Amino acid sequence: MSRIGKQKIILPSGVKIEVRDGVITVKGAKESLTRNIPSLIEVVVSEKELEIKRTKETRAARELHGLMRTLISNMVKGVSGGFEKKLQINGLGYRAQVQGQTLKLSLGFSHPLDIMLPKNVQVKIDGSNITLMGPDKELLGSLAADLRSIRPPEPYKGTGVKYEHEIIQRKVGKTGATASS
Repeated sequence: MSRIGKQKIILPSGVKIEVRDGVITVKGAKESLTRNIPSLIEVVVSEKELEIKRTKETRAARELHGLMRTLISNMVKGVSGGFEKKLQINGLGYRAQVQGQTLKLSLGFSHPLDIMLPKNVQVKIDGSNITLMGPDKELLGSLAADLRSIRPPEPYKGTGVKYEHEIIQRKVGKTGATASS
């Protein structure tokens, strides 16, 4: 049996779970998240905890068991406390600013980039640091990866967009020494 899948999810106060027609809805104080549940997985809701079970003992059911438990656990953590991803911008003239639900980035291209943010994602900018906050861990990770892919950190000068604790392997550039004859 899956070691992760058999663990029960403890529900914090203020979080409500509703399972109906193969869809689970997790509601918190401010946010609500939904996800489809595969037919091979069953969600059992009790008063203060949640248990994920398999309906069949097939390989596909075993594969989905731990995955669905982790995804639902992330939904519960997201609506109760939220998640955040931190990025850093390094480079001369590289900057970011937020206007409403639009993130404006100047990353050395000939034009500024305007990125529309999803409705439940908030952005805080502090100098060269960008903090993405929201209840959906999957959405935040995808958005952070998309922002990083616009201008990934380069190994010679270290300029670009990187995750906060990411270590960039730096390379030594050309020395400029000429061979003597």
